[in-house]
Amino acid sequence: METVGDSGKGKVRVLIEKATNSTAAEVDPRLLEAIKSVVRYSDSELRLAAQTLMDHMKRDHSQVRYLTLLIIDQLFMRSKLFRTLLVENLDQLLSLSVGFRRNLPLPAPPAVASVLRSRAIEFLEKWNDSFGIHYRQIRLGFDYLKHTLRFQFPNIQANAARIQQERREREMRSKEILQSKFAILKGNLSSIKEEVQSTLDEIGECLKIVHTEKETIPLGPLDDEDFEEEGEKIHENSENKVVFDALRELYKLLVTKHLVSVQEWISVLIRVEVSDNRSRDSMLKEFIDMQNRLQTVKKKCIELGYALPDTTKREKNEEEDFWEEGKIESFEHESSNALNKLNDNTLVASTSGEVKNKSPESSKGKANCNQSQSCEHGGTDSSSLRSKLLAEAPVINWGTFLNNWGSDQVFLANQRGLELESHWGRVDYDAVIPAEKIAELNIRRTIYEEEQVEIQPCRAPLHKGGLCQRRDLRACPFHGPIIPRDDEGNPINKSTSTSDTILDSDLVEQLAKQAVKNVRDRDTEDAKKRKLDKQSQKRAKLAKIREHNEAVLRDAALASTSNSAFVGEEVMATTGGRSALNKKESLASMLHKKESSKDRLAQRLLNTRTRDATMRQLTLGEDANYREAFPNQW
Repeated sequence: METVGDSGKGKVRVLIEKATNSTAAEVDPRLLEAIKSVVRYSDSELRLAAQTLMDHMKRDHSQVRYLTLLIIDQLFMRSKLFRTLLVENLDQLLSLSVGFRRNLPLPAPPAVASVLRSRAIEFLEKWNDSFGIHYRQIRLGFDYLKHTLRFQFPNIQANAARIQQERREREMRSKEILQSKFAILKGNLSSIKEEVQSTLDEIGECLKIVHTEKETIPLGPLDDEDFEEEGEKIHENSENKVVFDALRELYKLLVTKHLVSVQEWISVLIRVEVSDNRSRDSMLKEFIDMQNRLQTVKKKCIELGYALPDTTKREKNEEEDFWEEGKIESFEHESSNALNKLNDNTLVASTSGEVKNKSPESSKGKANCNQSQSCEHGGTDSSSLRSKLLAEAPVINWGTFLNNWGSDQVFLANQRGLELESHWGRVDYDAVIPAEKIAELNIRRTIYEEEQVEIQPCRAPLHKGGLCQRRDLRACPFHGPIIPRDDEGNPINKSTSTSDTILDSDLVEQLAKQAVKNVRDRDTEDAKKRKLDKQSQKRAKLAKIREHNEAVLRDAALASTSNSAFVGEEVMATTGGRSALNKKESLASMLHKKESSKDRLAQRLLNTRTRDATMRQLTLGEDANYREAFPNQW
């Protein structure tokens, strides 16, 4: 061990010097680990470390003392020899770290000095709790600072004990609550199982009834509250509406009550601590099986479409219902009449849609059939008028705009898919949509179809033989404008071809002139741009020269005045601010007092030149006032 220490003798001094020569708030972890590893294997290095740390505590800088105290705490908690060496000089350590002596206050900077004092008090309390029973000096120092000098200690151990006691009390309360819940569950287990099982049986009966209705009873016409389903989903109609309502209520009870309560009881059984673990495990297994059955039924209802997503909305609407004064019978009678009229209209619209949904050929055949029937049963005038109208009538594709073609009937607003659920205020069930608005909504749409135009091939003779088969609208990129040609590729009308060639030559000449003009314009613009760039560079060069001359003249003027030193310092402070910021902060810079705006104003106002100018102005003001007050004495 001593050989290892001798080989690295003096190394701990260098490490401590590096660790304490920093402006950081904590010691570098790598240097701290190196210090601990060096002193671990050598008592001589540990003694040298204790001596070096006490020397650093005597330095006139709070940052150095603070980092040194952090290293002392790490070694104090790990080494008995270090504790023995440090306890001998504990009085000096406390006076240098706490600063309780008036003749030995803590050095600058003051912010770090306050942190140093608080951490020293905290470390002393921790040392007293851990090693005070073994070291009398630590006990005496702690009692002197706490009871004689009345220093406020953080009471770390008391706070930790209080937090631990509160945590134990919370755990005890939670255990008592779980025990009471387990006792309640034990007494009500049979009733809970019966209630859940009865709900599952009722849901199964409802599903069985719906499936038997699907096999035996054909589906009737859907009403307004029906919803469309696909695959194995069953439609709701007026015949099975009661079964579906009961199924919804049972599904809601299963999701909101049984499933939630089963999950809560499983959580209680998992967390509770009882002596009889066998009964607890059997109950937990039963509840897990129950939860799996509930999840299976819920998933089946969702897949088959029996659980509607708007059950909560319907419940809210039922809770928000309000009473209205008036005769309910007359309102029900009027609404039933309106519904009957609406059903008649929907039946007429559906039949008309079926007729109009046929192809145009079938509609023509139907028109001819109707025309022949009218000729057989009606008069000659009516038959001729009908045949004339049918001959003039256009054949169009069927669309939704044909449902209410030519009708002047109004429709109820709340029975046509426009019902507002989240409304404010009362709902007018007799509100109607005017016929003109219906006509505006049922506007016919048409799709533009472009006429197919056949593009003629070029048919110009090729050198290899054959004709050019390129199809272009106006001109072939290889043979020029497309003109009519015979089977051998010769132009049919030569006069037109010659005129086209003349036109092409004129066009080529115009394009060449325009190209030459564009090139010349571009060259002119480039020349102007180069000229402007040269002028801008010249201006920038002149501005730099002017700025340099002004700086030289300003420096000469500052050097010739009596206040040049003070103003020069200000100029250096303003111009060299960036370089000062770029400099790395050191221990010496921490001791410098930071100059505030108040200090700068005081320097400006309290210098000799400003004071003399102020006195001169006050004297002139007093003389002027005296002359105005006593003009005859001059």
